[in-house]
Amino acid sequence: MRTQWRTFMVMLVITVCAAAFAGWAGVQYGIRHARQDVDLDATLHRKLALSPEQEGRIHSLEQQFGPERKQLQSEMRASNRDLAQAIMRTHTYGPEAQGAIERSHHSMGALQEATVKHVLAMRAVLTAQQGAIFDRTIAKALASDVP
Repeated sequence: MRTQWRTFMVMLVITVCAAAFAGWAGVQYGIRHARQDVDLDATLHRKLALSPEQEGRIHSLEQQFGPERKQLQSEMRASNRDLAQAIMRTHTYGPEAQGAIERSHHSMGALQEATVKHVLAMRAVLTAQQGAIFDRTIAKALASDVP
């Protein structure tokens, strides 16, 4: 009996160590191979050498867009909550789930449209040279295969 207990404990320790190593290795792999996030804000405020007037105009645009973005994100979260409740309540892909998904798609589409309009409004503030850098940043953000 003692031998079985000892064997079990050794196997348990080996399994835990192997799982910990596998988790660590997976995280390291993910960190090394993750696509670098494109930071539009960093490009705008650090790489484009904006004039004080441009900074002011872009700041104003960001202040105007902030509440709209928060509202649309709130609508998305609410539709996701509705979807979760519908699934838990009916356990089917029925009218409740479909309605929640439609609301989610609507709010996601509205957010994407508002974001594109906001980005283009900021783009209009830039010089041609700044705009070219900005455009490359946007292209990288939207399409991972853009150099």
